[in-house]
Amino acid sequence: MRSSRSVISKPGTRDAGAISWLLAQTLWVGGLWLLHFLLMPAIAKIGLASLLVEEISNALRPLLVGLAAVCAGLQVSVLVRAERLSSLWCDTRGQLLLVVVVMAGSYFVVPKLLAGTEMWLMFSYLVMAFCGLLLVLQPVPHKNRA
Repeated sequence: MRSSRSVISKPGTRDAGAISWLLAQTLWVGGLWLLHFLLMPAIAKIGLASLLVEEISNALRPLLVGLAAVCAGLQVSVLVRAERLSSLWCDTRGQLLLVVVVMAGSYFVVPKLLAGTEMWLMFSYLVMAFCGLLLVLQPVPHKNRA
């Protein structure tokens, strides 16, 4: 007779936390990289006026930074739920996610406090993109089943 546990949790299946982790990571990391390194250069190469390309960039970047903040927040909750609260500070994944959340917050706060912050906006955007790239290389958190 087979136990009900072996029927419910088959080897190789992922739990909802792992699936939401991967989906959120795909959305925000892929979105940041796609916009900055593929879409904007392609739009610029088409021959549109540089002011139009800049306007498109200025409209899309804050949307993607907001998406990155929401998705990183979801990933933080998945990590805390799967591992433990101290994993935010001790685990590489938690540290990268905290940097992303802080950079996303600063992306919106710094321009309201200071003038001429275009370099800071680009810096925080690229830090988020590279933190996302490093996060992709980390393992997906999973619940420790005893």
